[in-house]
Amino acid sequence: MQSNYVGRFAPSPSGPLHFGSLICALASYLHAKQHQGKWLVRIEDIDTPRIDTKYSQMILDSLRAHGMQWDDEVLYQSQRHAIYEDVLADLHYKKQLYACECSRRQIRERTPPAAQYYDQHCREKGLGFENKAIRWKNNAHRQMFDDLHYGRVTVEDKFAFEDPVLKRADGIYAYHLAVIADDIAQGVNFIVRGSDLLDLSPLHLSLFEAFRYPVPQFFHIPVAASEAGQKLSKQHHAPAIKNELALSNLKSALHFLACEHRDIDQIDDAETLLSWAISHFSFDNISAKREILVSRINDVYCLSRENKK
Repeated sequence: MQSNYVGRFAPSPSGPLHFGSLICALASYLHAKQHQGKWLVRIEDIDTPRIDTKYSQMILDSLRAHGMQWDDEVLYQSQRHAIYEDVLADLHYKKQLYACECSRRQIRERTPPAAQYYDQHCREKGLGFENKAIRWKNNAHRQMFDDLHYGRVTVEDKFAFEDPVLKRADGIYAYHLAVIADDIAQGVNFIVRGSDLLDLSPLHLSLFEAFRYPVPQFFHIPVAASEAGQKLSKQHHAPAIKNELALSNLKSALHFLACEHRDIDQIDDAETLLSWAISHFSFDNISAKREILVSRINDVYCLSRENKK
């Protein structure tokens, strides 16, 4: 067991907690507790046009209702602008940033479909940063990494060769910057998250290295999908989980993560269920699929027939 383990769950408050997010929260919680580590919660509320502050508390209330208590103060990205600006200043000092004036339409029209990533049009222009996107000079071009669940993963060129935007032209700090800066600040060294972020991991690992920080280990899990290619998400209007059905929700989430219902049928409260899962749940049994189809019956999700043996 690793006593220095630090994991996290980092939801975006663009809507309430849904079943797909609950699965990720539960998996990250169990992984941390099985390694006798710390489990942190971070509210990723940096993308202000997409978030609603009321959902931050609703998400925290849902986690508590489902028996998952974090081990330190909740970190809010919206309160960390000065930190992100310091990180950008450091990268700028190291000559790893440049300003970009290209619109999405210009990039789309100029870049051949086969390339699929930004063509570095502004990299050597020496533009001023004001009112422009700020990009990181990604010279690593990492295409492979080792995931604790999926093994050796190779990503497409568009993920490996992109110079990512770290701060948008409208002044909003980008996900790539905030998530890495916060993981470093919180000492996160194990990241359990959905397979929809699998392809971004090499880029994120390259950013960790740019900040001269030891790279964390990743454990990606399948995402829950209502139909093929459409994961449960706030963007797709996934309904909120009902806190009064916490026990049923947790059993469904464990079943999704490859825990047979017969093992937990007799447990009748969430706290006991979580204690059982910390002691007995095996991450080795999680499916190697990238997504698993689910259906909603009486406000609780279950595996769709397509997944059943």
